[in-house]
Amino acid sequence: MITHAQDEPALGTGSPAVNITVFVALILITLYVTYRASSRSSTSDYFAAGGTFSGAQNGIALSGDFLSAASFLGIAGAIAVHGYDGFLYSIGFLVAWLVNLLLIAERLRNTGRFTMGDVLSFRMRQRPVRAAAAVSTLFITVVYMIAQMAGAGDLVALLLNVRSSAGQALVIAVVGVVMVLYVLIGGMKGTTWVQILKAGMLMMSVALITVFLFGKFGFNFSTLLQQASENNPLGDRILAPGAQYGESALTKLDFVSLSLALVFGVAGLPHVLMRFYTVPNSREARRSVVWATWLMSTFYLCTLVIGFGASAMVGVEAIQAAPGGENSAAPLLAYEIGGTVLLGMISAVAFATILAVVAGLTLTASASFAHDFYANVIQRGNTDPDSEVRVARITAMVIGGVAILGGILVNGQNIAFLVGLAFAIAASANLSTLLFTLFWKRFNTTGTLWGMYGGLGSCLVLMFFSPVMSGAQDSIIPAVDFSLFPLSNPGIVSIPFSFLCGIVGTFLHREKADPKDFAEMEVRSLTGIGSRGAGV
Repeated sequence: MITHAQDEPALGTGSPAVNITVFVALILITLYVTYRASSRSSTSDYFAAGGTFSGAQNGIALSGDFLSAASFLGIAGAIAVHGYDGFLYSIGFLVAWLVNLLLIAERLRNTGRFTMGDVLSFRMRQRPVRAAAAVSTLFITVVYMIAQMAGAGDLVALLLNVRSSAGQALVIAVVGVVMVLYVLIGGMKGTTWVQILKAGMLMMSVALITVFLFGKFGFNFSTLLQQASENNPLGDRILAPGAQYGESALTKLDFVSLSLALVFGVAGLPHVLMRFYTVPNSREARRSVVWATWLMSTFYLCTLVIGFGASAMVGVEAIQAAPGGENSAAPLLAYEIGGTVLLGMISAVAFATILAVVAGLTLTASASFAHDFYANVIQRGNTDPDSEVRVARITAMVIGGVAILGGILVNGQNIAFLVGLAFAIAASANLSTLLFTLFWKRFNTTGTLWGMYGGLGSCLVLMFFSPVMSGAQDSIIPAVDFSLFPLSNPGIVSIPFSFLCGIVGTFLHREKADPKDFAEMEVRSLTGIGSRGAGV
């Protein structure tokens, strides 16, 4: 049942003028929303929207911030090609929110102000800890943004049938420029409203595709799965675990490593943590996570249907032959179901997804650099709000340029896989220090620095010497082989290593944390007393 997608090689050229018009209109509308919602009167407005959003609003924005190109394009493609094993990404992403709900959200909101560095430095020496927080935030957000940039290149290359490397590089550059505009114009308040708008559009789109898809198979999921297995070279193997990660003991271990990164990485993602400061109190922070979890549960169930539907109606060969490879599964399925009109709608939503997520990431990285490194490390706290915001905007432009170059370099990789690497960095660099800071009385500055730099450094080194970089056909640099670490995701080593570094650093150094500082932090984190917008 491999039909239009194979028969029409110029799928993306069906109506390029219409596609470009839709994209431009979408960009102008969202930029207008950003401009009208923006407020530049203070750093609180720019970095945390003044804490004015409700739990429901922030939960929708959280889901919009988190449901990236990896969730929509990458996971749908992974399910279409690899079946059940591709769905394991969704399970990992979703279960991870329980860590945020139970351990992080409320305490973080009560203890900090703008960034993760506020929490880590609460009872530690300010300058070195804030510098470490800024460094880890920059690395995590840049890797995450590179994945989104690659997704943008894949999507527009499919729509406009751009197959040349130069053309796709130009597409990625345009996306990067637009993304920086969101941050420069609107700050957190404008970006949040764009993410709320984008989340609503995304949820309606996946629900629409799911209903249409079920209709074509008589609302019988078994029939859909049977057709998917017949249209996939792996056959019935896609319906059970192991098609991608069950080939050997090494691939199984790689899956365990990926799972650890996905489950623990969300609690260390700076752009997710920063969202908890946009609500007035810890009660609304908890409500944010509950709203986000329900929305994402619905979304990932829809991607399960979309992924298998793409395998059933489009076929794996057509998906892998299209510009963008696996990442093209959802747009190709939209074309199969509703033709050019639905393809344009879905692609516009996917494009908005990428823009909103990258804007949120850029804002987080620039805020961390400006607030943690510039204001508190370089200026030692002696700075005015205007200069802090100005530095954040300059940083946003620099980060945008780096992400554009990285997106061009990794173009063609599965986006969900690339985001998995960002999750590994987040879990390795941030999770241990966040938990130890919030829950361990003896934890000190040395332990914080050892945990952050040890986890971050080990993760980056293992990634560099893994098959991700070299030694395999789908490596970033396939022509050479300097891979020494056999796993594609380093989480199984780097995450425990960061906890170990934090513990060893704490016990080896004679410096003792002030128990009064921990007592104050504990009271504030649990009750909200003394925090901005106190209350539970």
